[in-house]
Amino acid sequence: MSAAPTGGPTQRADTDDAPPTAGGSTVGGRTAPGTRPSPDGSRVGAVRFRHGLVVGKFYPPHAGHHALIEAAAARCAAVTVVVAPSRRESIPLDLRLRWLREVHAGTPWVRFVGRYDDHPVDYADADVWDLHCAVFREAIGGDRVDAVFSSEAYGEELARRFDAVPVCVDLERRRVPVSGTSVRADPAGHWDRLAPPVRAWFVRRVVVVGAESTGTTTMAAALAAHYRTRWVPEYGRELTARKLARLRERTPEASVFDVTWDRDDFVEVVREQQAAEDAAARDSAALLFCDTDARATAVWEERYLGATSARVRAAARRPALYLLTDHVGVPFDDDGLRDGEHLRAWMTDRFRAELAGCGVPVVELTGPHDRRLARAVAACDALLAAGWSLTDPLAAPP
Repeated sequence: MSAAPTGGPTQRADTDDAPPTAGGSTVGGRTAPGTRPSPDGSRVGAVRFRHGLVVGKFYPPHAGHHALIEAAAARCAAVTVVVAPSRRESIPLDLRLRWLREVHAGTPWVRFVGRYDDHPVDYADADVWDLHCAVFREAIGGDRVDAVFSSEAYGEELARRFDAVPVCVDLERRRVPVSGTSVRADPAGHWDRLAPPVRAWFVRRVVVVGAESTGTTTMAAALAAHYRTRWVPEYGRELTARKLARLRERTPEASVFDVTWDRDDFVEVVREQQAAEDAAARDSAALLFCDTDARATAVWEERYLGATSARVRAAARRPALYLLTDHVGVPFDDDGLRDGEHLRAWMTDRFRAELAGCGVPVVELTGPHDRRLARAVAACDALLAAGWSLTDPLAAPP
């Protein structure tokens, strides 16, 4: 990348030759301390700059970005991070800000501000530089910038335009070998470079559904073991067990056929199932396997109450893939929590009909377990091979 050839020579600084500052400072409406806490909470030496600036798309935020922000936080009394994507990009700006604020919650002197920047990219054009810097200055809000921290070649020119000291952090990507371009091309291959909230956005959710005792739980667990990832058990089964236990406190001879259900029960099932799914997605590998979801819960609600409620239907999400376990050839295992052996064929047909119009790929699993697992693995491998489709950011001319 080349910088606009205007102005005088650019000064360069690292952690050893930057001018120190004393005391605290106020930037962006907040007061920052004059010393930085160490990881154990104790205060360590004086910071070197009053106000540092970091600018980027963070598309998506990754370990290299976090290292850059941490480097600025360690050397500045206050830091402003300007997140400036174009509107054409696939990850919403508010999500990137939320993720960054979560990851860096331990450094409250670092503030994150977002602005869309749809100007063209041309590092050799002084007028284009002016357009971008106007966006950055408006985001900063008029506060004086003493240092610009960057891992990009354009960092020196950006610092010069702010009359600030350029601080280059890991330009060659030796310390944290990752880039936004490489992550977008292969998120699964850089999974360890993504923070939990970013993983949760990228994770491909595969939902296993089927009538009672058709092997949904067995399949979800087997797939999770195969891909060394997480799976989410069925909350409705847990709720059934609790309902039956409470009923037996009053009527010891009660069975699962005596358990009753109402609309609020199914809303609870959806809420708790999705909460467990979202929690698991944060530390899952690139695939997350779910034993049921809201769309399947709607079928169960219809089975017990005769119709599906708007609240349950409205909660339906769009996973990457559905796996439907057929009932044919699978013995019914009466474990004391099941009551629908006579309805398995009906429920399999209802799942087929429900999934047919949802716009999500559906793979039906039939035959013995080994054949079902092989078919499911093939479908999941194809899902991973298809990759992720992210719109390219605006780029400089070749």
